[in-house]
Amino acid sequence: MLKLLSLFVFGFSVSLVAQEVILPIGLTQAEKELLKEYKFHFNTQKEITTAPVGNEIRTPGQWEEVQAVCITWTGFPSIHRQLVAAIQLECEVWIVCSDSNAVKSNITSNGGSLINTRYFQMPYNSIWMRDYGPNSVYLNGVDELVLVDWIYNRPRPDDDVVSVGIGLNRNIPVYTMNTAPNDLVHTGGNFMADGFGHGFSSYLVDNENDPGSTFTISGHDGPAVSNLMNLYQGIDSYIKMTTLPYDDIHHIDMHIKLMNEEVLLVGEFPTNTSDGPQIELNLQYIQDNYTSTFGTPFKIVRVPMPPSTSGLYAPNASYRTYANNVIVNKTVIVPTYRDQYDTTALRIIQEVMPGYNVVGIDVDNSTGNLIGQGGALHCITKEVATADPLLISHQNHPDTDDLVNPYTIVALIRHKTGIDNATLYYKTNFAASYTAVPMSFVSGNNWSANIPAQVNGTRIWYYIHAEAVSGKQQNRPMSAPEGYFSFLVTSNLSAELQELDGFISQEAFPNPTNGLTCIPLNNKDEFDGSLILFDQVGKPVQVIHEGKFISGPRKYFIDATDLPSGMYHVVLNTPNGIISQKLGVK
Repeated sequence: MLKLLSLFVFGFSVSLVAQEVILPIGLTQAEKELLKEYKFHFNTQKEITTAPVGNEIRTPGQWEEVQAVCITWTGFPSIHRQLVAAIQLECEVWIVCSDSNAVKSNITSNGGSLINTRYFQMPYNSIWMRDYGPNSVYLNGVDELVLVDWIYNRPRPDDDVVSVGIGLNRNIPVYTMNTAPNDLVHTGGNFMADGFGHGFSSYLVDNENDPGSTFTISGHDGPAVSNLMNLYQGIDSYIKMTTLPYDDIHHIDMHIKLMNEEVLLVGEFPTNTSDGPQIELNLQYIQDNYTSTFGTPFKIVRVPMPPSTSGLYAPNASYRTYANNVIVNKTVIVPTYRDQYDTTALRIIQEVMPGYNVVGIDVDNSTGNLIGQGGALHCITKEVATADPLLISHQNHPDTDDLVNPYTIVALIRHKTGIDNATLYYKTNFAASYTAVPMSFVSGNNWSANIPAQVNGTRIWYYIHAEAVSGKQQNRPMSAPEGYFSFLVTSNLSAELQELDGFISQEAFPNPTNGLTCIPLNNKDEFDGSLILFDQVGKPVQVIHEGKFISGPRKYFIDATDLPSGMYHVVLNTPNGIISQKLGVK
């Protein structure tokens, strides 16, 4: 039995653990037994149990501006110190702890700084802040920041009230979902949002709220769960995926991460290994049934999942994943394992997030084997969004074969005081300075500007800057001018459709490419055939799909990241003939 010392902090009772116990991200055997009697319902002073009220309830994307990142200081001081060092250059670090003086001493005695650190001396049970920490939500889109607190799906009562303690301390309203009929059992590692009403989770959230579940209070079926997420967090398109067979906790942040409104960073296993097949089925389900907020397919970027030191994958080893990263304004903090895998992963993430400071923290060594507890860096951090957001949303202009007309750049730009001005910056020589073009208000919250037409082979780099009436300023990407959007002007593109007796092969995109590429296919009837990538001299490079092709529209994907530059051919063999198209690799 642990000895507890009680005192009074922030107006509520606090229990400080005299002996540190590291709880895994999953349930211990003792906790599994406790679930039989445990009730997931805790009354906390000053909580708000009604739903937020506003014309537009909006959960921001994790790439939007944050004012702080929360951590719970326990178990892994070396990892915590590295997190503090990376986060404090971007925003405040809010540290939940039992002894703030001991934490400060640990940081400074190891050469660290205390700038931008704030301490919350309150009780806790575990390190897994992502799962029980506060969820940021905006009222009226960009007006007022509030926090939403779910019922933590673990019998850890101190963890379950951390969000309320943080909200009380920082004077941010906290809306708790712990009272019927609006009670919801949920966990932060199993949720992500795109900032525009799309939410993602595994079916764990439905399973744990099912009326027959051990976890629930009053019980909700799947549609009721979706309705509650809409009511409290503005999620009007809730994408739920099949749980993975070998991921014991079923939190999606162990294998998938939205890096912006349309890019999904996805952990990739070797073919037919571990949870790889189910992940691919889940991705196909997303691509077949949903689009990004821009109305286009989500872009999939794969990053290899590293094995254990013995070469094993789950279920024979702990999950090791790079998708479990955390974006903190202009920095991306990534869990690392071993150089032979880390270098590839960090390069892929840097390409997705150009200009961002990509920081790796080892979570798989003798002094910080965090991954052995079932989670990584995303699992132990939780962002608190800025109280004064200047929202800029923009879809990267696609590569184009238009050599005549200007290229229109449109962005959605919002601030609670209104937008005073917006500027597009572009250049056609990476080493050159940017050219500034004033953006014009179009309608709603949209602003636009044109980049003049360019000659074939030109790459254009650009970013967007906006200033609110209040004087608040923001760039998109946030890392600009070091960061940027870009697109290529090339006459190699073709928008033609190839038809052959009921088979329609649409143009691959992006084309040319240097990464993940989508091959859309629409066939009237089911057939047996093959889809193969050939090089310029006719040598097979990759079998994209071979065997049965079901009827209807489908999307197939290839990863051109490691392919030499040049021209390739995508060839579809059908019972009625062959369809081929060129694919350029940059």
